[in-house]
Amino acid sequence: MTASSTVQASPARVYGYGAAHTAEMIADLSRRAYEYRAQVLRMVYGRISGHIGGAFSIAEILACLCFHQLRIDPANPGWSDRDRMVFSKGHACAMLYTCLAHRGYFSVSELPTFRGINSRLQGHPEPQKTPGVEVAAGPLGHGVAIASGMALAARMDGSRRRIYAVLGDGELNSGVIWEGVMVGAKFALDNLKVIVDYNGVQQTGTTGQVMPTEPIADKWAAFNWHVMEIHGHNVAEILAALDLADEIHGRPTVMIAHTTKGKGVSFMENQPAWHGGIPNDEQFRDALAQLEERAGEWRL
Repeated sequence: MTASSTVQASPARVYGYGAAHTAEMIADLSRRAYEYRAQVLRMVYGRISGHIGGAFSIAEILACLCFHQLRIDPANPGWSDRDRMVFSKGHACAMLYTCLAHRGYFSVSELPTFRGINSRLQGHPEPQKTPGVEVAAGPLGHGVAIASGMALAARMDGSRRRIYAVLGDGELNSGVIWEGVMVGAKFALDNLKVIVDYNGVQQTGTTGQVMPTEPIADKWAAFNWHVMEIHGHNVAEILAALDLADEIHGRPTVMIAHTTKGKGVSFMENQPAWHGGIPNDEQFRDALAQLEERAGEWRL
């Protein structure tokens, strides 16, 4: 097994690109996802500010990217040949920060400063301040265009680096998304991989109510992308899809990850109110207990 060079923030094992998908790995990444949800819950509750629902829906995907797929080196964040992750759904950055901290980019003890004055961990990620963050993400919809440019630059540089863009499904309402999709197809950017967090819920309602996106797979296919639809909370399926994406040549790949907004907490799941809702004391205790129980189920 070949592992990326890493500085670990915890004694837990870190898996690198090319590792076999063992039961141990699947359990480890699944457990991390629930533990990191609990960390995000504490961060948002402590600051009385943040976005829980979309952070929870992306937990397994970010864990798989950060601890398995991405060729990165936390000890050398500026390594020129590293893979890039364009985290386009920037409002869900509490989960991104949590994964980056546990991956070794900065101390886990810094996470409670989330959204605080002078903190490096602001409400939308900023690459000039936060190690491991590749692009600024505030206005939604720009991730595919930025990632397409990065992928084209990598090809021109003769680099083997891969570019991953993580989108929210609400972002697909933005026209600039589809401009980026056309660029990826035009230049046959097979080093470009997009993951859509398809949880079906936006701040003001379901995506079906706000701006229907179906037939979503057909739309990406019509732009000549290779399309995969996956269960976005099934670690084994995510890992297999990420590895398969590296075997696609001559066009970019999109993974439409079917997820659940607020995943892991019964009263938050699929509820638009928890896009940016803040739990009260009782809700915090209930949610934390549910997440800790789920994390415990994945301990071998």
